Amino acid sequence: MPASPLTTRSRIVLEIASELVGGPDPQFKQTKISFRSQGGRDWSRNFYGSSTFEMIDLVVKGEAMIAMMNPVGPLSMAYRGKGRYASPQPVRTIGVIPSEDQFVAAIRPEFGIKNFEEIGTKKPKIRIGLRGQIDHALTPMVEDMCRAAGFDIDGIARWGGAAVREGNIPWPDGPKFAALVKGELGAVLDEAAPAWVGQALDAGMVILPMAEATVKKLEAVGYRRATIRKKDYPKLPADVLTIDFSGWPIFVRADAPDDIVAQMCAGLDARKHNIPWEGEGPLPVERMCREASDTPQDVPLHPAAERYWREKGYLK
Repeated sequence: MPASPLTTRSRIVLEIASELVGGPDPQFKQTKISFRSQGGRDWSRNFYGSSTFEMIDLVVKGEAMIAMMNPVGPLSMAYRGKGRYASPQPVRTIGVIPSEDQFVAAIRPEFGIKNFEEIGTKKPKIRIGLRGQIDHALTPMVEDMCRAAGFDIDGIARWGGAAVREGNIPWPDGPKFAALVKGELGAVLDEAAPAWVGQALDAGMVILPMAEATVKKLEAVGYRRATIRKKDYPKLPADVLTIDFSGWPIFVRADAPDDIVAQMCAGLDARKHNIPWEGEGPLPVERMCREASDTPQDVPLHPAAERYWREKGYLK
């Protein structure tokens, strides 16, 4: 795109935002980009990127034109009108950025717990590490999973345990993982399986499977089942049934203007070499509209996005 005052200003703002959210300061962890017409006062074209249920609400209310979140599960609930949504919400995707992931419940072996449901039946005096960001999508998702398994995460304190809401993902070199290894935490419930499951197994932790009945309850409201596979983690005694945490859906309202949606698709395609993602090389835009384990298509594409990707040959 040729340089101009408009493109220069926009690129500077985007680069500064990218640098801030990539830094260590926790106050800069999500970004809102606003647009208005030249000479106008309308800043209604807001772009959001975060992993909260709020992103869905902002798009539905028209306060955001486009948003993205992780995983697909909450957006699927909204589209289907399940779980915390009393009726189907008008959301559609323009693509799902590839990311294969699963929910993980890791526990120290001395508790003798063999599956997720036994946390509620055995009621151990255990400190369970949870995500510190309360509005992260993971927080209500964990609450849903625990209820489906027969216990209340905040009720753990009633039998002498504690729900410890601190920190981020239990990175193997981070404080939450260290607390689990030292025994300061008895268990951790989190996502990002590829980042820490192998190291948790090396440290002697047990990865808890969910019962089929629990998973079916969660599927009924829009969640997707997943498996932490023994073939990927040889120290697992067997495959672990759990809930999917895959995909980064980019989404809009169902009635978003076709021409704007097509421009969004074109922008992703044109700038895929500049967009970082979990894998190597350019953002694989050609896969973002197709069903796969790392790009769940549980919410339909916006019609303009579907046309654009089909015309590009990405959809057959």
